[in-house]
Amino acid sequence: MTGIDIPTVERLIAANPQDGGAWSALGVLLRRAGRSEAAAACQFRALEHAPTQAGIWSNLGNVLTELGRHDRAVAAHARASALAPGEPTMLFNQAIGCRKSADFAGALRALDRLLRMAPDHVTGEWERALTLLQTGDYARGLPAYEVRRRIPSYRNRPVPGTPWDGRPLAGRTLFLSTEQGFGDALLAARFVPLLRRLADGPGSGGSGGGRIVMECHAEQRRLLSELPVDGTIPAGAPFPAYDAHASLMSLPWLLGATTASLPPPVPIHVPDASREKALRLVGPPDGRRKVGIVWSGRVTFADNARRATTLDRFLRFAGVPGVRLFSLQKGPPEAQLAELGTSALVTPLGPHFDDFADTAAVLERLDLIVMTDSSVAHLAGSLGRPVWNLVQYVPYWIYGTEADGEHTPWYPSMRLFRQGRDEDWDPVFARVERELARFAATGKAS
Repeated sequence: MTGIDIPTVERLIAANPQDGGAWSALGVLLRRAGRSEAAAACQFRALEHAPTQAGIWSNLGNVLTELGRHDRAVAAHARASALAPGEPTMLFNQAIGCRKSADFAGALRALDRLLRMAPDHVTGEWERALTLLQTGDYARGLPAYEVRRRIPSYRNRPVPGTPWDGRPLAGRTLFLSTEQGFGDALLAARFVPLLRRLADGPGSGGSGGGRIVMECHAEQRRLLSELPVDGTIPAGAPFPAYDAHASLMSLPWLLGATTASLPPPVPIHVPDASREKALRLVGPPDGRRKVGIVWSGRVTFADNARRATTLDRFLRFAGVPGVRLFSLQKGPPEAQLAELGTSALVTPLGPHFDDFADTAAVLERLDLIVMTDSSVAHLAGSLGRPVWNLVQYVPYWIYGTEADGEHTPWYPSMRLFRQGRDEDWDPVFARVERELARFAATGKAS
């Protein structure tokens, strides 16, 4: 639909109001513009005039999934696949609709059909990996997750040379590359100590097997300075000399991770200077529960709109007796603080953070962190701080499914508050408010 805009399609519809294809095209354009309700209405109108067009049913399923109307979305995708049984796009969209509705068995069935039909469908392989990981099937999901490097949306630079095969280095140098976001780096860094032992091999005493040079985000350099590596380079810097390479996010696969055998979170280094700054920012104990809040992750992350919310939802917590709120938010969503017109309700700390070590020092001084999912959740979990993570209906795969309850084996100090099937944040925040009042009165976060 390149080069076609909304006014052009509206003129087509004005000339022929019974053109189902034009109505569907308008719906697709409106969805891209973030106007999902209007987009759904256009797809329904399109079906009035072209009820047997598989593409329209699939477009309807896509927008209904976005709106959280999962039962109708899954039914629309099933109709599309029935009308065009040999069309891979219909099966792919059906699989996404099933996964986002938490019908993981249905998603895998659709993906199995798709990949039999189109074995080189890379995004289909990617969806299959995400579905397996979501259900805790790490034995199949982690090796399948390696397909991420072949999907069109993969943004990390390729690393040339020989991939590490898991054997002792025997005097060689391993380059450990970072990828994806800050949270992913913290999540996977827990495997570096295990990597150190395995790469060195038995009998080396941790010093004779080889060298590990790790790529590290500048914002996390101080935080991760105690990892057992022989050197670091800034993310994106020229590659060092090395004999083999591995990615941080490939370590769970290479080291055989299961939900029952996860290493503890990464050891965090918090410099004294950051702790002194945190004391100035947060202050000494004053009888109130000091609660940090974050309402959005990185805005460039593709799924951020589904996992994030807005500051105004968190303001109800400012009315809980005995609670003082501190904003840990960074990036463009910080601007929402200015709309309050006062810093008395929420104390803004984000402007004072130079890196993640500063954030970590503040987390040490807070009684609780309440937030939607972002890298700060990984940091709080790594520090063992009480963190209430408010997650979307089908969240990041490490948080599992609704059947896994309030906890994740990746972060023992984290408590999950999950959206329901309707993807409505209101019941989540109402429940958190009740729990926060209980916490303020008792000091018990779980």
